[in-house]
This record gives sequence, C-alpha cells and structure tokens, in this order.
Amino acid sequence: MKQIAEEKTAIVYEGDCLKIIPQKIPANTVDLIVTSPPYADQRKDNYGGVCADEYVEWMLPRTEELKKCLKPTGSFVLNIKERAINGERHPYVIELIQGMRTQGWRWVEEYCWHKKNCYPGRWPNRFRDSWERLLHFTKEKRFKMNQDAVMVPMGDWKEARLKHLSKTDMKRDNSAHGNGFGKRIANWQGRKLAYPTNVLHMATECNNSGHPAAFPEKLPNWFIRLFTDSGDLVLDPFAGGATLIAARKLGRASIGIDLSSEYCDLMRERLGIRWTNLLGGYRLKPTWTKT
Repeated sequence: MKQIAEEKTAIVYEGDCLKIIPQKIPANTVDLIVTSPPYADQRKDNYGGVCADEYVEWMLPRTEELKKCLKPTGSFVLNIKERAINGERHPYVIELIQGMRTQGWRWVEEYCWHKKNCYPGRWPNRFRDSWERLLHFTKEKRFKMNQDAVMVPMGDWKEARLKHLSKTDMKRDNSAHGNGFGKRIANWQGRKLAYPTNVLHMATECNNSGHPAAFPEKLPNWFIRLFTDSGDLVLDPFAGGATLIAARKLGRASIGIDLSSEYCDLMRERLGIRWTNLLGGYRLKPTWTKT
C-alpha cells in the first residue's frame, strides 16, 4: 500500500466490496473509510435493492471485511438513514449499529448532515427529511483526529457577546444549582476560530453526473481533513466518485469499489485514472481490471 500513498492516486475496482477487499486490500492498511451504501429498498434498478428486514444480515459481512482492512488508528464514517415503511421508521440502522458493536466496532459519534435543500413533499404523519446520519466507528479508543483542520470562524456575534465582560465572566462560574456546569468567557477572547459542532450544514448538490447517489464532495472532504493526513489512504466501498475526488484534491490516495461497470467508468473518467493496480507496485497500461 506504500506505493499508492506515494503516488497519491486513485484505484477503482468493479465488483462487490465483500469480495474485493479480501482479494485486493491487505489488513490494517486503510486510514479512513467514508461511504454511503444503498439504503434498504432503494436503487433497485442500479444495485438490486436489499429489503429492510434483510439489510443488517446483508451489511454485517461487509462491515467485518472493512474492519479487517482499517488501521487500528483509522475511522469509518457511514452515511445512512432509516426508511419509513408502513407509516413508521424501520429500525435497521439501530440494529446495524448494535450488530457492528458486537463485531468489535466502537460507535464513537453520530454526526448529523443537515441537507439545506431537501426535496419538497407532504406525508400524512411526518414532514420532509432534511437530515441524514453520519455514524463514526473506530476499532480502538485512540484514533487519528485532526480537530484543528476543521475549525470554523467565530463570527461577528462574539464581538457583541464579549463587549461588556464582568469580573465574574473572567473566571469559571459554578452553577447556582450545583449541577457542575460553568462558564469561562475569557476562553473566547482573542479567538478567531472555534471547533465545529457535530451538525454539518451542506446542500445535496454534487457533481456526480450520472450517478443516483447525491453525495456532495464537501461531505467526504470534511471527514478526510478531520481523520487523515497527507498521503494517507481513503476507501469508499460503495463509491460514487465524490470521496475519491475529495481525497485526490487533499493529497490522499484512494480506492473506490462499485458493482456497476457504468459508474466505475464514470469515476475513472472523472479521476483521469491512467494506472489501475498499484497494490503490487506495478504500473499497468491504461486498462481497468474487473473482479
């Protein structure tokens, strides 16, 4: 895998990640996995579809392979959302989390992707979906996380809020109710950047022309900056292309896997891939291997 990192390139494999990963990706070599698998009962025309009641059984063998190829310091970010079936949310996402924890995954955090331009519509018992889950899993308690890489501007609000500080504001005040919470406004003085929240506000527009999954490039970009360094290896086992493009722009190597020959060709065209298999250290002629 060292050759891939040195080239800062991308590889696209056509096939099922359940088979591709053990054949092509050695254990403990991937720094970050960012992906959005087909949701239950969706994209049947493209990927055959998996019914909600069988989704966890279908997904767990794949998360087991992903766990093997991920480094101990690596992270796995899973974009997924429950479907509403027969007037209620199906629990397959909750069941998947529980199944992955049984496999040994650590469920570290849940990020919320607020889709600022969600589709309009009306349902008798709920409103429009404007957010999706981004589940963060790791193998170990200690993992790579570059929090400073995703800091955000403080904003003009801090000027008005900090304009008139009292003496008590300069130290941490204990709560009058004794619940342990307190404040230290002095920590905000002179700062231009702050750490972000776990809610990401991003529109669904993307440049994945021809692909059914609207996965904006800004989304993997944010997590790649947060969880990897330059030259690290990023994997998308259900690739649409955005993760690989974001990785290349940030100086990371990447591997994408997809069942569709059409989408694999689109990814290769967008990425301008010339060499296909650097896993063994060989540069091949500009053709693509199907597995």
